[in-house]
Amino acid sequence: MDKIAANIKVLREFKRLSQEQLAEQLKITRARLGAYEEGRNEPPVELLLKISDFFRISVDALLKGDFSRTDPGSIMKIGRNRLLFPIVIDRNGRDVIEVVPIRARAGYLNGFSDPEFVGDLQRMSLPFMPTGKHRAFAIQGDSMPPVKEGSYVVGKYVEELEDIKDGYTYVLVTKEEGIVYKRVYQSPHKDGSLLLHSDNKEYSPYKVKADDVFEAWEFTCCINIGGYKPEELNPESIMNMLKSMKVEIEKIKK
Repeated sequence: MDKIAANIKVLREFKRLSQEQLAEQLKITRARLGAYEEGRNEPPVELLLKISDFFRISVDALLKGDFSRTDPGSIMKIGRNRLLFPIVIDRNGRDVIEVVPIRARAGYLNGFSDPEFVGDLQRMSLPFMPTGKHRAFAIQGDSMPPVKEGSYVVGKYVEELEDIKDGYTYVLVTKEEGIVYKRVYQSPHKDGSLLLHSDNKEYSPYKVKADDVFEAWEFTCCINIGGYKPEELNPESIMNMLKSMKVEIEKIKK
């Protein structure tokens, strides 16, 4: 419970609240709050929920995260599921792209709301970075040609599942299917599910419950790297590839 104690203090100081002010918001005494921040007592579940509501941070993040390693102000609310995830920023305060390689996909399902886990992911930036929060996911399988296995799809975070546009492609982080990259449709039957299509017609469409979708990332660009050796691939080399692509694009425009 040491992380909870430290996290409560970090959040309170970020909001520039005294112990007395926060205690008043939580309907507890200042001495009781002090005991929690010092790790002498553990807050009960009902108080954790109050803290979660007040700071708009999930209980899961409070329990597992280390907010001293991230910017508390960059922790975002994620749609109806009320799960929050951290955003990594560089020294200039700009968002960077966290990279989720194949070896980290399984861990991501348990760590996507943990600032410590996300903070340990590799990072890269793009020379043509659009607005919004982006993350890069390694793709497995052959269901979405021409995207090759091992390539990366960079996706823009979707705050509400209702904002998903029929026929567009998304990386979805789901409870049962894990991380999938599919063409997504709002279910025509309005039964609280999403219909997922593969561009490879050998795979049949299937549904996932909207409540089982933790995150949705709308396709921004694809880094097709299937022809490269594993030792040649890292965030720096990928960024260099993209920079060279930008140069070529500029030449074409001229």
